[in-house]
Amino acid sequence: MRQHLNTLFVTLEGSWLSKDGAAIEVRHEGKTQLRVPLHNLDGILCLGWNISASAQLMAACAEAGVTLSFCNPNGRFLAAAVGFTSGNVLLRREQYRRADDPVGALKIAKNCITAKIANARTSLLRAKRDRPEAEGNDALKQATEELARRLRTAQTCTDLESLLGIEGNAAVSYFNVFPHLLTVKDPELTMHGRSRRPPLDPVNALLSFLYSLLAHDCRSALEATGLDAAVGFLHQDRPGRPSLALDLMEEFRPFLADRVALALLNRQQITARDFEYKENGAVLLRDEPRKRVLVAWQERKKEEITHPFLQEKVSVGLLVHLQARLLARHLRSDLDAYPAFVWR
Repeated sequence: MRQHLNTLFVTLEGSWLSKDGAAIEVRHEGKTQLRVPLHNLDGILCLGWNISASAQLMAACAEAGVTLSFCNPNGRFLAAAVGFTSGNVLLRREQYRRADDPVGALKIAKNCITAKIANARTSLLRAKRDRPEAEGNDALKQATEELARRLRTAQTCTDLESLLGIEGNAAVSYFNVFPHLLTVKDPELTMHGRSRRPPLDPVNALLSFLYSLLAHDCRSALEATGLDAAVGFLHQDRPGRPSLALDLMEEFRPFLADRVALALLNRQQITARDFEYKENGAVLLRDEPRKRVLVAWQERKKEEITHPFLQEKVSVGLLVHLQARLLARHLRSDLDAYPAFVWR
């Protein structure tokens, strides 16, 4: 089993990343800020407009299988440094064939979306269980019932277009009641449905940032497994879009990203003061709070859970790697179906 390695997050504007022997060196204004052995890393994520890396480091990362990604300060993916295509060519060829086959693609996409809807419903049910005052909440009750109906419909769906429609409607139902999961009473922490590009409220801004972190982890897991992160089964191919990573992250949004967001807000580790409001209505997470989110993200990944399919104790951070490998096993015909992650 692959060991859970660390991700290095670089958020200091003006940083320069270079290779120093077998280590990565982070310099700022001519001074060394950090040195980390490259073999201790699983990925490097640069969050800023003015963070650069040397060609030697990019080559070393590609050779070592360390994903080096560049995002804007709010987590939106910009680019990644990659070397020659690695992995099993036969696995990738089967991935491409399956992606071009409507029946084969639907089989995998359906499992991803049903898991996402089931996990969203579990998130709402847990909120009702953990908070006695939420037990009589009619909105939460109706949303869980609606998600149960959408789940049954998705399981019998016969085409990708319909599946996308079901997923979209389920997401609307889920995010309409997402504010009910907040225990902190702050009128500034409002949310009117899901908004992105740009996020229009603090909750959406936090979710968008966490989804970017999740997408990076999923992409790293897929590339490490030998799959092509750009060719998905649910999300259509688009230049620069890691479609398979977006497919894989669907089942983890409620369980991982959404739960971290709720924990940060409910514990008041992130408050309305941690966001800046732009003239165009966009709401963005400030620099210092962003670092607190990164710490919470890494801490969450250290927690352990019993994998629902493998029935083994694993760290949360390993889940995306395990799911990527289960997907590869399905493509190799070692598994009859892709066992998407379903939160118990």
